[in-house]
Amino acid sequence: MDLTSKQRAQLRGLANSIDTILHVGKDGLGDNLIKQADDALEARELIKGKVLENSMLSAREAAEALAQATRSEVVQVIGTKFVLYRQSHNKDKKDRIVLVKDKRN
Repeated sequence: MDLTSKQRAQLRGLANSIDTILHVGKDGLGDNLIKQADDALEARELIKGKVLENSMLSAREAAEALAQATRSEVVQVIGTKFVLYRQSHNKDKKDRIVLVKDKRN
């Protein structure tokens, strides 16, 4: 699922108010970090992460690798922070993030 620019903008706005819950450190992207990201995406749909200074990865590399490992979308990367989104299938419909529709469809 590719996000449109309007949907990215909507998710960026929502991400402003959430706390950073993932920290990529010198160990890089281990199985524990990927599992933590996967669980957080299922529970929250939108998560924010940070790449620490001692990491060998850039924020863009970490975000893209995590997105691929968790089947999610990179919403944005700014400096050392990144935001990932994946629609949850286990949450109630009323608790899900509703993305804006593209007018062309």
